[in-house]
Amino acid sequence: MNWRIAANGVALIVVISAASISSAAGFDSQFSQGSQRKFTAEDARSVLSTIKVENEYKTGYKRSLFIHWADLNGDGCDTREEILKRDSISKPQVDPYRCYVVAGDWVSPYDGAKLSDRGDVDIDHVVALKEAWDSGAWAWSESQRKAYANDMSDRRTLVAVTDRVNVSKSDKDPSNWMPPLRSYWCTYLGDWISVKARWGLSMDQSEFGRISNLLASDCTSLTIASWSAAPVAIAVPAVTATTITVTTSTVTTSTVTTSSTVSTSTTVPGSTSTTSATSSSTSSTTSSSSTVPTSTQAKDISPGSYCAPVDGLGSYKSLVYICSKTSADGTPYSGNRARWRKLAN
Repeated sequence: MNWRIAANGVALIVVISAASISSAAGFDSQFSQGSQRKFTAEDARSVLSTIKVENEYKTGYKRSLFIHWADLNGDGCDTREEILKRDSISKPQVDPYRCYVVAGDWVSPYDGAKLSDRGDVDIDHVVALKEAWDSGAWAWSESQRKAYANDMSDRRTLVAVTDRVNVSKSDKDPSNWMPPLRSYWCTYLGDWISVKARWGLSMDQSEFGRISNLLASDCTSLTIASWSAAPVAIAVPAVTATTITVTTSTVTTSTVTTSSTVSTSTTVPGSTSTTSATSSSTSSTTSSSSTVPTSTQAKDISPGSYCAPVDGLGSYKSLVYICSKTSADGTPYSGNRARWRKLAN
């Protein structure tokens, strides 16, 4: 494609390859839709056949690489609270001040358990974060991993389940773990396949083999429902060829420089620092000052939710809470995981 542009007496002829039209250096659109095929309902084995089989990428994973339980739609509710609300079989009671699910009732599809204490409920990534990393997410951008970790656009990605069952599952794939409730196996396999296909993730040989065997025996008539494109970043090829020809070069430029000073002062016990910067704008001065609190007590924690570090302190509605692996009477929490509870007097 040839473009001829004239500006201020300069004529430019620019030749740009098709690959470079979308981006000059790999454009990253955080929630672009339509970049992947939208599947219609079809036989599970047909969808499985579209998934690449290769060895897993076993290095570099850290849970912190997936920013999870974020508020992506800006409604004040993080993803965990959204799923607790969505999956409650009764109308959940929600604290409107900070979108905290105070009460609800859940049935864990993995084991059929009925739960009424939010502290017994985990929000499970059907395809665990580490499994996603090993299967292709290692090559994703931060925005792609964040979108995956908080995906509510397809309810098969995240599900509310019994915490101890989620702990037993950990990051295992179907070759190493299946739900205790056998009647849920086919649904679980359908969800697993759909997540892997929708997000372009691969399978290793043992995972693919176990799923294929189950589809040939227990789940012969399994059909996978359709889905929309995943909310992922598009990987756009970089520029492959650019030619610029200048035919005339008479340009006059004048620059007017004025000054602007911004000063920020931060007070920390025992020290003071001031930073100044000058840029081209009309003269103005802005000053702000803040004092860093010395308390290490966390504010507005979520009672009953997981926490760290152990023995750390927090507050909720003017009450003090402690991050502990046991209840106030010394009973260990399931999975030996720490939770926020009231600090005993």
